[in-house]
Amino acid sequence: MGKWFKSGAPWIWMTGGAVSLSLVAVLGLLLLIGWRGLVYFWPHPIYEWQVQGADGSKSVLIGEINDRELVPVERLRASGLALAGEERTDLTRYLVKTGNREFVGLDFRWLLETDILSRSQPKELAVLERSTNGNFYGYISSVREDGKVIDQDLHQVVARMLDRSNRLSEQANDLQKGKIGSINYQLEKLRLKERKAELDDELTDEVKADLARQRDALNADYQVLEKELFELRRQADRDAITVKDMRGEQVTMPMSRVLDVVWPNDMSLLGKIGHWFHQIGKFVSGEPREANTEGGVFPAIFGTVFMVILMAIIVTPLGVVAAVYLHEYAGKNGLTKLIRIAVINLAGVPSIVYGVFGLGFFVYTLGGSLDQLFYPEALPSPTFGSPGVIWSALTLAILTLPVVIVSTEEGLARIPSTVRQGSLALGATQAETLWRIVLPMASPAIMTGLILAIARAAGEVAPLMLVGVVKLAPTLPMDGNFPYLHVERKFMHLGFHIYDVGFQSPNVEAARPLVYATSFLLVTVIVGLNLTAIGIRNHLREKFRSLEH
Repeated sequence: MGKWFKSGAPWIWMTGGAVSLSLVAVLGLLLLIGWRGLVYFWPHPIYEWQVQGADGSKSVLIGEINDRELVPVERLRASGLALAGEERTDLTRYLVKTGNREFVGLDFRWLLETDILSRSQPKELAVLERSTNGNFYGYISSVREDGKVIDQDLHQVVARMLDRSNRLSEQANDLQKGKIGSINYQLEKLRLKERKAELDDELTDEVKADLARQRDALNADYQVLEKELFELRRQADRDAITVKDMRGEQVTMPMSRVLDVVWPNDMSLLGKIGHWFHQIGKFVSGEPREANTEGGVFPAIFGTVFMVILMAIIVTPLGVVAAVYLHEYAGKNGLTKLIRIAVINLAGVPSIVYGVFGLGFFVYTLGGSLDQLFYPEALPSPTFGSPGVIWSALTLAILTLPVVIVSTEEGLARIPSTVRQGSLALGATQAETLWRIVLPMASPAIMTGLILAIARAAGEVAPLMLVGVVKLAPTLPMDGNFPYLHVERKFMHLGFHIYDVGFQSPNVEAARPLVYATSFLLVTVIVGLNLTAIGIRNHLREKFRSLEH
């Protein structure tokens, strides 16, 4: 036994066991997040309960079971419920999502099993996903299509009307964000151009007339597009759907407010699977609604990926240049050692400190100076002097810079000095040796540092709250208006989206599944970015393997 301990085998087994437990814990956490997030998109059955109130009155409740729990009878009695003759120690309590919030008041309510007289699962119950006020549950009584009331073959008619309404809504949305948005952008540019000419004392009558002609032409185009937009909206409001809710009332709503209609109790397994994929697709490609508690997260995905790519473009050359100087050019003295210690210590600085530095230096100092020099006509409204994606990328580049420097230096240190000496002996300069021999051999280590930087930057939230990320960004940082990439704009981020939905949502129960779904999506995006970087690293390793020999 003593020899076995001295051989070091127990520590090897202990290390392997710790690594295995860590992997199991990480995989278990990912499975939990994935399961709780992806099950949200599955079409759950809709129930109709006959409920008896505390005063003996009877009512109907329609909704889906969101959660259930066992509650001790003693606790229920302590809260004021009589529960006379109840001999069980625990009772089941259901959290029911009722929807119809403009009539019911709350999306969710607790239902005790002793209050349930009966429960059924009618196939005719429908779920209407709406653009506002959440889901609506009930029986579809009839539809009005082009002025005609139809109460037969409702599944086919509703599908046809829904397809038409969604198509018109998409056309109106594309028109509003495309051509109309472009005209508004050009009108703002003309206003700034006029203001700049006024500041430069170049606003002559000829310039005024030219700007007026351009503005009139744009306004004329705007009037035409506005009429087209109103016509699309009028056509979308042509049809309506009437639904009987849990109160027994007939509620009529325009089809333009309805995004989807499903009958989950009447769906086959294949139909549910198809609907599940359809809902995931809408979540990934759609825009958020209802204070981020419904809809999709595409702007947050785009903002996260765009910011990380921009950060990688900034941090890679800075980190590589700093590492090359420290390892190849700087003298081996106390100052160099001090710089290395400072670089390593920077990796331990809390991220919120970088956010405060980015807000003070990048946004207010650098951005404010850019506004004074190049955009005086826009003042006092800031252009670069307010938080934006460029300042977020720069802040995270400073935050992850030590990781890239250390990783690159380690890669440079692993290259034998004989390689450099051989290159110099053959007549190459030190710069040529670095560019053609040393950096290609160190490129896998550079990519390793970039992978670590991406993994950390994509999950950071605290500094971004100060330097660019917002709850809801009206436009993406990229559009069809020159210069196409608008790095001064604010953006949405998956990490901040999780924080906002989880802790700032007015409807906690409705937001909880979205927290899991968005968390799983953020992990997926980070893994995708890392796998891409790993693939590039492996390609570079194979490409320059011959240099090692």
